[in-house]
Amino acid sequence: MNELKKCGACLLPETYETIEFDTKGTCNVCRNKVVRDEKIDWAARKLQLDALVEQHRGKHDYDCIVPFSGGKDSTYTLWYLINEYKLKPLVVRFDHGFMRDTLEENNIRTFKKLGCDVISFTPNWKLAKRLMLEALRRKGDFCWHCHTGIFSYPMHIAVKFNVPLVFWGEPSSEYTQYYDYADDEIEQVDETRFNRFVNLGITAEDMYGMIKDDFPVEPRDLLPYTYPNLRDLKKLRYNSVCLGSYIPWDVKKNVGIIQEELGWKGDQVEGMPWEEYPYEKIECYMQGMRDYIKYLKRGYSRVSQMVALDLRNGRITKEHGQELVDQFEGRKPPSLELFLDYVGLSESEFNEIVGNTVVPPNKPDFQKNEWAPKTWDFDRWYREDSADAKKS
Repeated sequence: MNELKKCGACLLPETYETIEFDTKGTCNVCRNKVVRDEKIDWAARKLQLDALVEQHRGKHDYDCIVPFSGGKDSTYTLWYLINEYKLKPLVVRFDHGFMRDTLEENNIRTFKKLGCDVISFTPNWKLAKRLMLEALRRKGDFCWHCHTGIFSYPMHIAVKFNVPLVFWGEPSSEYTQYYDYADDEIEQVDETRFNRFVNLGITAEDMYGMIKDDFPVEPRDLLPYTYPNLRDLKKLRYNSVCLGSYIPWDVKKNVGIIQEELGWKGDQVEGMPWEEYPYEKIECYMQGMRDYIKYLKRGYSRVSQMVALDLRNGRITKEHGQELVDQFEGRKPPSLELFLDYVGLSESEFNEIVGNTVVPPNKPDFQKNEWAPKTWDFDRWYREDSADAKKS
C-alpha cells in the first residue's frame, strides 16, 4: 500500500470523499468542526426544533416518522424524540438482509421500553443479490440496494400514512463536506441529497435497464428503491431533516445514554477495534466487506473515520490513532467468503472488479492483506446451500 497524504490533525487521507487540505495541511472536515463548535448558535437551533415539533404535533395519525436501523444513531434519535418531546412516532425499518442477533435483541428491547408502532420491510432477497452484484460491477460499492432502500422506503411510508415530518439522526456534516456547518443550514434529507450521494448516480430506472436482460424483474420490483413522486411529497408538504442539525451530535455521549436508558448493547464488527468502538455499525454483518472494499479502493476504512472523529474531539492521541489504523485496516473480513457466494464471484474476479474502481493515487496490494478475526456470531450468518445458489 502506497503512502497517501493525510490531514495533519485527524489523519484522514487525500482519497477521502469531499476532502480538501489548506496550506497548513489541515482538512476541511476538521475546519468544519471548529465552525460547529464555535459558530453555530445551538440554543437558537433548539428553538427551531421546538417550533418544528409543535408545528406537526397531533396533526396526523403520527407526529413523525423515524427511519430506524437499530444502530446507535437511529436508536438515540427515537429515544430523544419520545423522551424530550413525548412524540408519537411511526418507526420504519428497511431490513437490508444482514441484521444481526444483538441488533434484533436491541430493537425488541427498545420498542418495548419506549412503546412505539413499528413497520418493518424486507425486500426480495434474490433481487437484492442481483442488485449487489450490479452495483459492485458499476461502482465498486455493493450497498446500493441498502442505501437507496433505507432513504427512499420511509419516504413512501410518509406519503402513504400522510406524515410530513421525518427525523433522521446524525448529519453528514459530522463526517464529510457534502454539507457544511459554515453554511448555517438545516441539512435536508431530500431527493437532492438522495441523488447527490446516496444512489451512486444510479436510479432505480437505470438499475432496471441494467439487469432486466439476465434477471426476471419488472419495473414495479424496483419501487422500494425509488424516491417518491415529487408531486406527492409537495402535496404532503414534507420536512425530512436530521436531528443532529438541531442539537450538537456527540456519538459517545449518545451511546452512553441509550445504554443506560434502553439497555442498548454494542457488538464486535469485522475489521474494527472491538474494545475501542463496540458501538459502531453493529447493524450489518456485511459491514466488514464494505470497509474492506473501501480500503482497497481508497486506502482507508471506517477505522480511519472513527479515529479522525476521536482526534477532532480530543479523545485520543495521534500516536494511538495511527496505531489503530496500522493494526486494523486492510484485513480481509471473514464475511468475504459469504459475499462471494451470494453474488457468484471468485476472489480473483472480485479483486479485478474492485481494482477497476480504485481512486488514485491509492494503489492497493491485493496479495498482502491478512484475515481479520471472526466475530462471535459469524457462524450464525445466513449461508446459501449450493442448490439455492444455482437457482438464483
